[in-house]
Amino acid sequence: MLAGHSVAALFSFEGPDRYAAVGGLGTRETSFARALGEANIDTTLFFVGDPSLPPVEAFAPNVTLRRWCQWISTYHPRDVYDGEFEKVHDYSGSVPRFVAESIIAPAAARGQRVLAIAEEWQTVRAAIALDALLRARNLRSAATILWNANNTYGFERIDWPVLGRAATIVTVSKYMKFELAAYGVPSLVVPNGIPEALLQGPPRELVEVFRGAIRGRPALIKVGRFDPDKNWLQAIDAVAELRAWGLAPQLIARGGKEPYGDEVFARARERELRVARVEADGDDPVGVADAIAASEADIIHLDAFLPDATLFALYAACDAVLANSGKEPFGLVGLEVMAAGGIAVCGATGEEYAEPFVNAIVCDTDDGRELAQYLRDAYGDQALRERMRRAGHATAARYVWPSVLQTLAHKVEYASGRRDETAPAPTVRFAGSQAGV
Repeated sequence: MLAGHSVAALFSFEGPDRYAAVGGLGTRETSFARALGEANIDTTLFFVGDPSLPPVEAFAPNVTLRRWCQWISTYHPRDVYDGEFEKVHDYSGSVPRFVAESIIAPAAARGQRVLAIAEEWQTVRAAIALDALLRARNLRSAATILWNANNTYGFERIDWPVLGRAATIVTVSKYMKFELAAYGVPSLVVPNGIPEALLQGPPRELVEVFRGAIRGRPALIKVGRFDPDKNWLQAIDAVAELRAWGLAPQLIARGGKEPYGDEVFARARERELRVARVEADGDDPVGVADAIAASEADIIHLDAFLPDATLFALYAACDAVLANSGKEPFGLVGLEVMAAGGIAVCGATGEEYAEPFVNAIVCDTDDGRELAQYLRDAYGDQALRERMRRAGHATAARYVWPSVLQTLAHKVEYASGRRDETAPAPTVRFAGSQAGV
């Protein structure tokens, strides 16, 4: 139990549906909910899910999914952030009331305490509203409310004093703690976690399928949104530099639908790299491997949704995974790469677990030559590569969810005893926005 909390409610926009899995938050929330359930905590995840799926679903032992805002998502079919402000307004007005009436009040009647954790700026109003509802009903002592910052997105919209009176603010790394401190906001650090099952690695036969598709060519993979913060241009420039040095690397790029992708591939053509857009059914890993094998391009723009098994097999098969963001609050991908047996290339911000040339390759700049130099050094030293893979796997083992939940338990115990639960609810104010956000 987490300091006497036997029930949990998770507030998030992202979740396990493809519709709701845009970035790392969806991965975090899905595995976090599973971990709480495995710890025998009755957990409900409230997220903006696929409008075509059931509104309520038993997802895993002790875990229930509640897909919210589906009536709005029907008119915004692209993804969870399509129609974002309308969804924030609806979510903030309805989720707190449901949680107070259907989860916290019954739990309090049973003598149980509820842990409510809200994630990112879209849930700030929900966290504040939940606090106000519970105070009005003399139920505030039945819940511990945390609000977690995974990124700095939307910070300018938040009334921090109001949020700080309603919830205990937590975040995922020391880097993010300092980002919050720039706003004058104190916070507690609880790192992200990964499922223990990831340490078993992807299926060996699938890894071999992808190694065969790579055909001995130095292979890199980069997966993430097309966003300047992800240092895509550094990755492109590094491929060009390596080719100029006589190597023939191939970069498998799996991005999103963001317009910045056009700038990324324009840079590749400017550097005289061959780019090929390859479509594949991500649910058919052999088909994905065949598509990679059939391309001679320097940059393979892979248009496919990649399930975890396929993605992690690619991580293990490639020579390096470019998680080289210039601004990374935590670096969940790096840990997943390490758990899968791959070599992670990280930036130097929130990836506190990454040690240069011990368990990862770490770039301090966005210069393609820096990345290229480190990759060339690794290519030329098989013993170094094997040491990094082993050390990376050992690092990942320290961040499995059971260990992270122990840290969370200590922080929750502190949070649950620190605030005046009889004080009046704060007045809600929000920085300028649309739809009243």
